[in-house]
Amino acid sequence: MRIREITAKSVLSKSQMYDYALNPYVGCTHACVYCYARFMKRFTGHREMWGDFLDVKINAPELLREEVRKKRLGRVWVSGVCDPYQPAEKRYGLTKRCLEILIENGWGVSVQTKSSLVLRDLEIFKRSRESEVCITVTTADEAIRRIFEPGAPPIAERVKALRTIHSEGVTTIAMIAPVLPGAEGLVDMLKGCVDHVLVDRLNYHYADRIYKNHKMEWAMEDGFFRQMGETLSKGFEKEGIPCQVLF
Repeated sequence: MRIREITAKSVLSKSQMYDYALNPYVGCTHACVYCYARFMKRFTGHREMWGDFLDVKINAPELLREEVRKKRLGRVWVSGVCDPYQPAEKRYGLTKRCLEILIENGWGVSVQTKSSLVLRDLEIFKRSRESEVCITVTTADEAIRRIFEPGAPPIAERVKALRTIHSEGVTTIAMIAPVLPGAEGLVDMLKGCVDHVLVDRLNYHYADRIYKNHKMEWAMEDGFFRQMGETLSKGFEKEGIPCQVLF
């Protein structure tokens, strides 16, 4: 693993999902094989494999404090192309400091992560009604999780984090994206944990080889995703949880 500290020129960028995106890190050590953010290597010059490098924007909080004074107030996606709570966050605390700045200044925050480290900042989220926490959980099968998300925390830890945050009144979202084999078991696991569920399909580009190596070619067919989307939608709606299928 190669970790280096860098200084960034800016930290708030335009986002197609929200008003802004904030990425305190470049790269992600969760090393999920399907990650769409791999495209970042085209711009960063890294030769390492995705998951084997991390750039730490050590001046991110200082930049953010300046930028929130100059830019139009809005909602910030934390993060768009890295996990804001990957293991390095324990050491650097950049996400925590940035969240504090955003919430102190009245900005809305939408956090997306796979890590239970997000629980560390629960008291920060509770300071604002404009906070929401989205945790990605793609399957209820831990064996499948280890294949596709080798560096990410176990499923049980993520579900526990969602349950705890939800119980404290912070808006919680489960992102089942990409939906993987075994995802149907998430209906029982997530009931009582979330306010909303989002479901999306797999990006074939990066995961095709993994599916074939593990003899799961059947799951690459469109019918698999349509069936899983319908199963999850009906299951969550039966539990009274709004579920949006994005494909």
